[in-house]
Amino acid sequence: MVMARRSTDDPQDTGGTSLDGGPSDGAPSDGPRRDRKTGGGRRRLTADDWAAAALAAIGEGGLAAVAVEPLATRLGTTKGSFYWHFANRDALVDAALERWEQLHTEAVITTVEAEPDPERRLRGLFAYASAASAADPLEVSLLATAAEPRVTAVLRRVTDRRVGYVAELFAALGFPAAEARRRGLLAYTAYLGHTQLGHAVPESLPDGADRDRYLDSVIDTLLCRE
Repeated sequence: MVMARRSTDDPQDTGGTSLDGGPSDGAPSDGPRRDRKTGGGRRRLTADDWAAAALAAIGEGGLAAVAVEPLATRLGTTKGSFYWHFANRDALVDAALERWEQLHTEAVITTVEAEPDPERRLRGLFAYASAASAADPLEVSLLATAAEPRVTAVLRRVTDRRVGYVAELFAALGFPAAEARRRGLLAYTAYLGHTQLGHAVPESLPDGADRDRYLDSVIDTLLCRE
């Protein structure tokens, strides 16, 4: 969890460049918010800005890329800003992983739930998640560091939540509980395979209208009743 030193914004920041690593098209962004300015014109960074910068670094270079000095440079601040918000690097990693879990799972589910029809929710979720993961290497980087205890715990929670939610959609479409769970797992493994392939060999996947038809065919197969 975040080890905050104060409940206020950091007063020590002197300016810098914002990072924006979040998905577009109305999805929740995991980039840092634009800094507010103090009366003297200095910019303030928040703990969320540091967590977002850490996520961007993980996407680029894995967990090892989360280092205080390089992140401070990217944010245009000093290490003093970091220690205003976090006790140590582990606290920052925990905050970054918690941010990923909330923005890339819970917030997405909340958005999808606005659609009343379960089949449309399923299709929309699969299309959005596939597009978002193709545009951002973060998920692949986290999977590559799954042996790290902190990452392992979060990946387990996220996997259980995602598979469980998709299983609920299949159950809402009339599949028995055990079958809904099986199809939810199949859908999630299809998503993970698509994500990995999209970053390893992107030219092997269709794009444009062909991509949309391909994703629809995946869901059509998963919805097929024997």
